[in-house]
Amino acid sequence: MIEYRSFRNYDPPHLLRLWQQAGLGWGAAVTVSNDESFDYVNYAQQHFDRAGLIVAVDGALPIGFVHAGFGCTEDGSRICKQTGVIYAVIVHPGFRRRGIAKELIRRAEEYLREAGAETIFAGPGPKRDLFYFGLYGGARPVGFLESDPVAASFIQSVGYEPVEKYSVTERGMADRDPVNFRLTKIRRQWELALVDHPDPCPWYWMVRYGRLDALYCVLVPKEGGLPAAGLTVVGLDRYIKTWGEQTIGIVDLRVEEQYRGQGFGQALILDVIKRLRQETITKITANIDTSDEASIAVFQSAGFRPVDQGIVYRSRS
Repeated sequence: MIEYRSFRNYDPPHLLRLWQQAGLGWGAAVTVSNDESFDYVNYAQQHFDRAGLIVAVDGALPIGFVHAGFGCTEDGSRICKQTGVIYAVIVHPGFRRRGIAKELIRRAEEYLREAGAETIFAGPGPKRDLFYFGLYGGARPVGFLESDPVAASFIQSVGYEPVEKYSVTERGMADRDPVNFRLTKIRRQWELALVDHPDPCPWYWMVRYGRLDALYCVLVPKEGGLPAAGLTVVGLDRYIKTWGEQTIGIVDLRVEEQYRGQGFGQALILDVIKRLRQETITKITANIDTSDEASIAVFQSAGFRPVDQGIVYRSRS
């Protein structure tokens, strides 16, 4: 008989086993250890609530789980319990088609609504990606990937509709960089600077990138002054065995309003790539909101090509 309960301290090895056996596709880092990876970015977070991680057990054996949590406020300063998120739902292949995943979702929704959630999303997204960073989606978690074989059909079958789409893109570090007059002009007056974190550094940045190998990169005037653009570079070491190469992710590209449309975003991305060629990195990836035409154009101009798509869903009820 299948029973359901909240997370217990001896669950992590079993939940990692389920993660590895679920067949999530190329976008999941599955060849990871529990302590330094899965536990570190999930259960060790201060905002982790054991009541939101609901485990399905067959006797004493965990055979599935759902992880429900929340997003954060728009300024990134704290948790926002008005926004609920189904971060993951996993059932062992041998126990599927028995209604277990559906019951896990129902219990997760009940937990979120009792905590104050007014809207519930299935799949993480920007400002709603406080767990599984560096473990799913590549550069950042962006909903459920199209390459995840069963995600879309199941999520829609339990009352969710797609509301956000993200292009998962990548390029090789050895690929040829574009050359044009705008880039040459920018590089005469601007240079790349690397810092540990943005200043001021919001809580949202630290709870995700602070637990990974990350740097904040800015394009600043050579003669001093405020940056024109900035982005975060995230090391994706947990994917080395899965993908067979060392990869970094670019996230949160931002160009200040007065510099948009002038090539500063492209210049910053290409300068970051140029700097990182000195390392052993072979691939760079970025996940981009498909409704953000400007960002799509910037990454295309820097040589990125789409390889997958992430979809975020929202509850119809």
